[in-house]
Amino acid sequence: MKRLIFFFCALLAGCNSGQPVTTQGQDAAKGGLPPVFGDEYADKYFSDSRVRQYLTPHRIVWKSDNEQLLINPNGLLAKGNNGQSELTNKKVCVMKSTDKEFPGLVLDFGKEIQGGLQIVSTMESASSFPVRLRVRFGESVSEAMSDAGSQGATNDHAMRDFIMEIPWLGVAEIGNSGYRFARIDLIEPNKTLGIKEINAIFTYRDIPYLGSFRSNDERLNKIWLTGAYTVHLNMQEYIWDGIKRDRLVWLGDLHPEVMTVNSVFGFNEVIPKSLDLARDITPLPGWMNGMCSYSLWWVIIHRDWYRYQGNREYLTQQQKYLTDLLTLLLEKVDENGHEKLTGGGRFLDWPSSPNQKGVDAGLQALMTITMEAGAELCSVLGDNTLAQKCTETAEKMRKYVPDHNHLKQAAALLALADMLPAPQADSEVISVGGAKDFSTFYGYYMLQAQAKAGNYQSALDNIRQFWGGMLDMGATTFWEDFNLEWLDNAAGIDELVPEGKKDIHADFGAYCYKNLRHSLCHGWASGPTAWLTEHVLGVKVVEPGCKRLKIEPHLGDLQWVEGTFPTPYGVVSISHKMQPDGKIVSDIKAPQQVKIE
Repeated sequence: MKRLIFFFCALLAGCNSGQPVTTQGQDAAKGGLPPVFGDEYADKYFSDSRVRQYLTPHRIVWKSDNEQLLINPNGLLAKGNNGQSELTNKKVCVMKSTDKEFPGLVLDFGKEIQGGLQIVSTMESASSFPVRLRVRFGESVSEAMSDAGSQGATNDHAMRDFIMEIPWLGVAEIGNSGYRFARIDLIEPNKTLGIKEINAIFTYRDIPYLGSFRSNDERLNKIWLTGAYTVHLNMQEYIWDGIKRDRLVWLGDLHPEVMTVNSVFGFNEVIPKSLDLARDITPLPGWMNGMCSYSLWWVIIHRDWYRYQGNREYLTQQQKYLTDLLTLLLEKVDENGHEKLTGGGRFLDWPSSPNQKGVDAGLQALMTITMEAGAELCSVLGDNTLAQKCTETAEKMRKYVPDHNHLKQAAALLALADMLPAPQADSEVISVGGAKDFSTFYGYYMLQAQAKAGNYQSALDNIRQFWGGMLDMGATTFWEDFNLEWLDNAAGIDELVPEGKKDIHADFGAYCYKNLRHSLCHGWASGPTAWLTEHVLGVKVVEPGCKRLKIEPHLGDLQWVEGTFPTPYGVVSISHKMQPDGKIVSDIKAPQQVKIE
């Protein structure tokens, strides 16, 4: 109800006021400490912008066989009493161990979340001394059933395999990871533990989904929402790459997330906080995250953030670093227009890494796009001299078009940089094999190149096949990596792997994400959410701050689509219906400050 009320308030405010409507007031908890702490604590604390919700388990996936040692486990599926221990308990779960047998079970909380676990004990415990449990979190059932160090399962970035003590008649809370499944085992011999509740502690930003997308294709609807939710989970105090592993601000990976935030949440403090963090911890001539391409993405992200949010004051705060970075980048282009980026890993994304020739082509295109973005930002900031240098460099770079070497990532960037005709890049490389050789990160730019080529139907089919393939395997968030070949004879992440089936989590992966170390919630995989809003709902930002929007829908084989789009002035409502003659009838409602083409 709170989100619904905020949605209508934002819409009304945007339509009746000349002031931008933002959600900045909801972004951070600004309350101070109680007065007893005094002024000496003024600079010794920080507030958390997140909330906590407690989730009851959705189902029991697995339990130990001896029913005498695991009594009434289904009692854990009933909603508890707000985590409060009680003297009188009915139908509680009781775990009993012997000197040889130790009961355990795996709980499914229904959706991937970021957070920990709460366990409430009862009087049924055999003594008043604490009892030790082993807890294992998992993004898949296989991971929850695994030991740290086995099949790639780790405690990197966040503990997912640990031992905790449960007090008698009390509550224990522990854990901070990304997970959907939790395995709990009683590990001490000859113990009895009564458990009233086991709740997942869901920690997240309580922000409204101002953007939306619905069509007659429920698969696409689910993909849009899953991408939005994937990014939402990664919007912690900063925006992360993954909530289980890679809980870091990675600048290249951040761009698809920023575009999803623009399409779903509008302004959110997590973006400028993360961009500023990367700037402040990367003195020049260093590269962000140690990779030259990621400093390029910082420029591109600022260009797109300014386009959507239109905050010139914030952009002005970046001018010194932006100017110095662009000056450094200009020195990395020779007289023939060849990029000469050195001193950092030459990287696009992991799947492209073996194709160094293709990576080189992609970096040439990415540098060209960066020069264009730099010119646009410098023009806004009034530095016409540097803007002209960036424009001239981009034009010079376009005269050298390296071989994409049949790498879809490179072909997409070359098309987006206007170095290769988009229809040619699409027909010769990107559309070959459909979604084969798509990647979760650069799939967004492959879709963008297909849109530029006018091949919207193929892009829709690729979204359904590639991102829909993860949903078919039980995904509730999109993954760090995915390959269509993994689907052959594979079991889903939400089940015990039957004999003769492949484990889609434990049997695949490469580079830094081998097997169970593979993250199943990675914000860089959210590209279809932003893409569907831009190209199917048809929203293109023409003037910074969304003061002017062009609505140009491409429905492909869809019969209708409707949704909303957040602007600094309020929410735009859009619907399109395909008529029998192929024409589209649209209905658009926008705040008066937003001009619609």
